[in-house]
Amino acid sequence: MTHSRNVAPHGWYVASYLLRFIELAEEGNDDPEKRFVTWENTILVKARSMNEAYEKAVKVAMKETEPYKGGPDGVDVRCVFEGITDLLPIYEELADGAEIMWAKHAPRKLRNIRQRARTKDELQQ
Repeated sequence: MTHSRNVAPHGWYVASYLLRFIELAEEGNDDPEKRFVTWENTILVKARSMNEAYEKAVKVAMKETEPYKGGPDGVDVRCVFEGITDLLPIYEELADGAEIMWAKHAPRKLRNIRQRARTKDELQQ
């Protein structure tokens, strides 16, 4: 069955967004050459359209940006929302074993393909 690239027939989208961790008093928080810890979070969003799914994903992400006291010293920190990194419709109904995402990769050597697979123990670390 062929689906429209941007429409989720059952109303579900998978969205990923990027958060950058900063200490508020730290110098250079806007320096594009400075290194920062980031988290990429992936969520499910129920929406009638890609635009609505995008807006809902941004709203969820923005909830994660409130400043708080972090670490043993209670330093003022926060996460900065850097943007949506992926937004994909889910074409199947949500159920055990339903495919929600896929990716096509460029040809690679077999040994490199096999290195991507992880054992159960590696995934639980």
